[in-house]
Amino acid sequence: MRGLIPDSFIDELLARVDIVDVIERRVPLKKAGREWTACCPFHDERTPSFYVSPVKQFFHCFGCGAHGSAIKFLMDYERLEFPDAVEELAQSVGLTVPREGGRDERPREDKTDLYALLDASARWYQEQLPKSAEAQAYCGKRGLHAETVARFRLGWAPAGFDGVIKALGNNERRLQLLTEAGMVASNERGNKYDRFRERLMFPILDRRGRVIAFGGRIIQKPAEGTPADARKGDGPKYLNSPETTLFHKGRELFALWQVKQANANLQRIVVVEGYMDVIALHQAGLPIAVATLGTATTPEHTEVLFRAAPDVVFCFDGDRAGRAAAWKALDAALPRLRDGRQAYFLFLPDGEDPDTLVRKEGREGFEQRLKNATPLSEYFFTELSHEVDMASLDGRARLAERARPLIGRLPDGAFRDLMADELEKRTGARAMLQPQASAHRTVQRPTTVQRSLVRSAIALLLAQPGLADEVEKPYRFLRLDKPGIDLLAELLDTARARPGINPASLVEHFAERPEYAALQKLIAAVVVGEPELQRVEFHDALLRMEQQAVALRRTALQAKMREGTLDHAEKGELRELLAARVPPAAAP
Repeated sequence: MRGLIPDSFIDELLARVDIVDVIERRVPLKKAGREWTACCPFHDERTPSFYVSPVKQFFHCFGCGAHGSAIKFLMDYERLEFPDAVEELAQSVGLTVPREGGRDERPREDKTDLYALLDASARWYQEQLPKSAEAQAYCGKRGLHAETVARFRLGWAPAGFDGVIKALGNNERRLQLLTEAGMVASNERGNKYDRFRERLMFPILDRRGRVIAFGGRIIQKPAEGTPADARKGDGPKYLNSPETTLFHKGRELFALWQVKQANANLQRIVVVEGYMDVIALHQAGLPIAVATLGTATTPEHTEVLFRAAPDVVFCFDGDRAGRAAAWKALDAALPRLRDGRQAYFLFLPDGEDPDTLVRKEGREGFEQRLKNATPLSEYFFTELSHEVDMASLDGRARLAERARPLIGRLPDGAFRDLMADELEKRTGARAMLQPQASAHRTVQRPTTVQRSLVRSAIALLLAQPGLADEVEKPYRFLRLDKPGIDLLAELLDTARARPGINPASLVEHFAERPEYAALQKLIAAVVVGEPELQRVEFHDALLRMEQQAVALRRTALQAKMREGTLDHAEKGELRELLAARVPPAAAP
């Protein structure tokens, strides 16, 4: 939904951004004539059928049919709602999204107050940090620089059960928002208390840098006097916000926003287990680390990771728990390992974590460990071969039985084929994988527009919206009673009212209209010829429509004349039409 965002701003935004830049930051593109192409990010394929047109500022996949403007790409790729996609694009080019007033309808639930309260909570925790000697000592012991503390907005939740409530919950509405945000909890009697107490606080940010939740690390036991029903023991070492309307821990990654801010062209991202591990690596000059939020790596995590960078290194402890976590990460990553994506596994020495290692070995030492990380293929076969007698026929059969269903989950492509070949090499058994549905997908190739005059005129106008300035009003083709005539006139009016509008922007004006799908198909169609030839064809189409309208009107008046039902005005009109001697046009 467009919500309250003015159409004029959408025009300006799509004129300022370059769809090639927007997509290339997320999908590797290759030049193909006047367009760019890639394997589609929305379905698995071997042969590229995903095209990006810098002229039209439009993308289209001839395999799965995905298409649209830069806004639509962000909505589909990043799973954003329309207003959020607009906000993200606007932020990338330094624009502020305006809002129109005067409307009562709210197309989607407004979370502005919730975001504002979470940000205020982060600021309040930050203000408490310098007041706590214990927190200051802990930060010093962990070697945290002041700049690092500020960059990650670290804070302190003081002792007591109502610090946040007193500071920010000073009316019923704000107390309700604190509850909705997961900042306060209730005991069995319904009394509310601060969820986070005596913890170092780590704000969790979304992809736009907004605070959506917190993680808190305990560094000492609860203070005397804290109510028993609010204590319930010392609690876990790390405590995260509960699931809320803004926060879903199975999809979010700690420090992903900081990683993207620090890397314009991110090629590799490292997944570690703890907040402090992430921060230590960033401070050491490796701002490529993120962490899951107290959960195993989920399929949603791996999709976000691979969208951020083509290479993902999963870094775990070398113990049994670490290897179990690594296998879960591998399992989640398998269906997302399209060609061009690679996963690696780094297992740390006993008793070490990224924080301790990077302080001992420095950036160069940890960087070398990353370079020596185990490729997924090697880890895959090593782990499955564990406790399997590869010298025996039965052992090789067991490996094949274990590996086949997992390799079958890989997307169709070169990596899947090579993994199957490797299995056959190790076991002597053919993989016998079922071909994936995408391998049988009929891939459409670019075709020219079907040659109806109205469709041709619309397609040509979408290719060059500036042609509208050359069409004088009133539009004489409006007398032709054919489907699409009114839409053509509206497109001309829209393009004339917004000089310089690009094709994608013109189509976006119909985003909430029934005609939107048809316009998207027309803008994706190939319009043959150089711009000047397209211009000639466009004006010829308009002329032929006018000729058809005249011919049809003349025929209708002649029929009425034979019936003897022409009135005086119609007789004059028929005389003019016959005198004009307009040659009949071809049928549409």
